[in-house]
Amino acid sequence: MKIKLTIIEISGILDANRGNQLRRDVSDIVEKQTELDVLLIDLKEVNFMDSSGLGALVSSLQIVRSANAKLFVCSASAQVKMLFELTKVDRIIQNFADREEFKRQVLSVQ
Repeated sequence: MKIKLTIIEISGILDANRGNQLRRDVSDIVEKQTELDVLLIDLKEVNFMDSSGLGALVSSLQIVRSANAKLFVCSASAQVKMLFELTKVDRIIQNFADREEFKRQVLSVQ
């Protein structure tokens, strides 16, 4: 079975404004792709995330789960990883070092 994967790349600062856009993007993807299995959010170009951005990721997770799909993130900076750990979000959203690690651990399992 082939996994239907969609990747979103975010850059800059993930704050309230960018977070709202992320939620809209995720909602659009879920609505338009009836066969979505996995959504990967690549944070490689995100240099700062605040609590609003973190909230947007958690909301995105809920949207994706409501579509019976899975959400993962990859390439988070040290600041974002620390925020995940401090808020325990790392327990609900799995973060991979990069896309290659994601592919090895998630896509190769299928």
